[in-house]
Amino acid sequence: MFIGHFGVGFGAKKADTRVSLGTYIMASQFIDLLWPIFLLLKLEAVQIEPGNTVVTPLNFIYYPFSHSLLGVLFWSLLFGGVYYMIKKNLKGSLILGALVFSHWLLDLLTHAPDLPLSPWSDLKMGFGLWNSFLGTVIVEVLIFGLGAYFLTTTLRFNKLKGKIALWSLIGFLTLIYAMNLFGPPPPSVEPIGYIGLAQWIFVAWGYWIDKLAVK
Repeated sequence: MFIGHFGVGFGAKKADTRVSLGTYIMASQFIDLLWPIFLLLKLEAVQIEPGNTVVTPLNFIYYPFSHSLLGVLFWSLLFGGVYYMIKKNLKGSLILGALVFSHWLLDLLTHAPDLPLSPWSDLKMGFGLWNSFLGTVIVEVLIFGLGAYFLTTTLRFNKLKGKIALWSLIGFLTLIYAMNLFGPPPPSVEPIGYIGLAQWIFVAWGYWIDKLAVK
């Protein structure tokens, strides 16, 4: 799942507007922000196998630190706990921790059975929605669309610049999703890691949008 995670992060802004949109995006994508780091450090591994599923050619053969159930629970508690220590916002910290964990739940829905329960477990889970192209698109677009609706009806801007920043992010994510669906598979594993690191741009974009919004 890609834009579905962003949709959940977008929608969370309505629950507590004190938390920056950039922080919400970071939380909803936190697992996929860690994964390319572990991938480039060769602590985790992926293979390119066209036809592995209908939607993605990636076979996630080993990613227990970023994507195991136990690992994600740890990252959820860490993210929410650190935010609380810095901001003393209990509601916001609980939402952010839940957002980090929501990533695993959404991946559970879409992935083939490749999500380990712990770094030491051979049991892997995944409901395999990626084996249905239409089903995947419907679910992701629905989640993203609802999140974008909640976000655009929550944020207010005094200047056109803010609206352009927000809608350009929504449009750019939609474009990337379409390219992922219909584009060719990556040429090798290493570029996947560097492209994954580029997702921090969306975090920064979210902070920028939030600064432009009326408080």
